[in-house]
Amino acid sequence: MTARAHTLTAPPSAGVAPQDGGGPVPPPSPPRRRPHRSAGWSARLEIALLVGPATIFFLGFVIFPVVMAAYYGFFRWSGYGPATDFVGLQNYVVILTDPQFQEALGHNAFIVVASLVLQGPAAILLALLLNRRMRGQSLIRVLIFVPYVISEVVVGTGLSLMLQTQGALNDFLTGIGLGALAQDWLADPDIAIWTLMAILTWKYIGFAVILFLAGLQGIPEELYEAAALDGASFWQIQRRIALPLLAPTLRIWAFLSIIGALQLFDLVYIIWGQYIASTAGTSTMVTYMVANGRNAGAFGYGNAVAVVLFLISLVVALIYQRYVLRRDTDGALTERPAR
Repeated sequence: MTARAHTLTAPPSAGVAPQDGGGPVPPPSPPRRRPHRSAGWSARLEIALLVGPATIFFLGFVIFPVVMAAYYGFFRWSGYGPATDFVGLQNYVVILTDPQFQEALGHNAFIVVASLVLQGPAAILLALLLNRRMRGQSLIRVLIFVPYVISEVVVGTGLSLMLQTQGALNDFLTGIGLGALAQDWLADPDIAIWTLMAILTWKYIGFAVILFLAGLQGIPEELYEAAALDGASFWQIQRRIALPLLAPTLRIWAFLSIIGALQLFDLVYIIWGQYIASTAGTSTMVTYMVANGRNAGAFGYGNAVAVVLFLISLVVALIYQRYVLRRDTDGALTERPAR
């Protein structure tokens, strides 16, 4: 009795057709659907409708004035009628060689450095303290932030009255027996610039504190808890964890502070006025532009000053972006995937 061998053949898999060579054939890929051109045009139209108004306003109120200021800066122009008296680079030569402009530029540079040195550490310390749970935390935050939201006109008018020789501050010092400390806070060139720095610190430190608090609250609590379990003290945690992770926020605040200090105008103009600021040692590039441009009837020269101020701010911003903010933008930007 012999056993017959039976050949078992596996049924072909679904979607796989047998071929003559014996191997399976992969199923044909479905045809690719071409994207409808109408969908692409609709997306472009939607983007144009959303971005168009902002682009028009940006071109009309930012780019166009800059171009026109650069154009009028080459003329001796009084502001009325067409500009016909072409002087070339003469306005710019006068600006760069004028001792008053050089003094104003030095004041702006001092304000930039002093703002970073005075406001930065104080704002960091307040933010670290206010990041902890304490009684009256919300009230303290409001009191620190209130000066920032008060109008510069109100602040400048009130402080100009309080800081006069016969103002409220000197009367208060005299009333408590400290009359020897009474000073001419606004007119003395040795004191006026420090008076300005005290006002700027009080006015704008609230913005820095709120910005740093937002950065601190973005740090995970698990990092603090792990460091506390390892026996780290409060200040060790802040120095080793909070401050390094707060560095991107610090760099953004420093950039905003630098640009704001270069363009400082309102408080100086309101408290010291257009002419007193130069004698008191608190003039800035913008007050110089107003005094020697608009108020002097030399609009071509004023436009040239505006162009110089724009170029200085642009160069500072590009250098800061290149060497300071690059470490933040490199991690945020990604390459476009290949199609």
